[in-house]
Amino acid sequence: MLDVPFFRRPPPALKGETVFLRAPVMADHAAWARLREESRNFLVPWEPSWAPDELSRRAYRHRLRRYRMEHVNGTGASFFLFDTQTEALLGGITMSNIRRGVAQSASIGYWMGERHAGRGLMLAALQLLIPYAFDGLRLHRLEAACIPDNGRSVGLLEKAGFQREGLLKSYLRINGSWRDHYLYALIAEERHVPAVKTRG
Repeated sequence: MLDVPFFRRPPPALKGETVFLRAPVMADHAAWARLREESRNFLVPWEPSWAPDELSRRAYRHRLRRYRMEHVNGTGASFFLFDTQTEALLGGITMSNIRRGVAQSASIGYWMGERHAGRGLMLAALQLLIPYAFDGLRLHRLEAACIPDNGRSVGLLEKAGFQREGLLKSYLRINGSWRDHYLYALIAEERHVPAVKTRG
């Protein structure tokens, strides 16, 4: 049970043996911009169109401001993903559109730097985030949408225990085009992937 309102506490650091999650800060800009730039061709097919100033400090500052506002409003929680041993930035993962009342649900999105992909690190991140969502925030349902031909994302969600519920036609505008998405969901009572072992 949450002992204080969500918005009165900063998003916690979630620590595992291989990765840890923490809220982005301004000091992360250089590493974030470098990783995103070198991964541009890898990421662009699966993301909304990048703005001309996508990687600038100004745009990053606006991004942080939006993250903080979502956290204050209790509608989102954003994390960067780091290697536990080297503390290198690996990618990012967010919970957005957190809905309370009768829904108690949220949507998950994520990205990974190209040179870190395929190593199981985002699965480890989900194994940290899922217990926080269900046990920490007391959510009941997590949703994620992915483009059908994004095999990496489909495989990740299914390994994490998400179930495909259907096809969302022309759901999101990705890289300039409206794209269909699979809808995946994980219900608190149905999760079967054990949480990753955490440290301190």
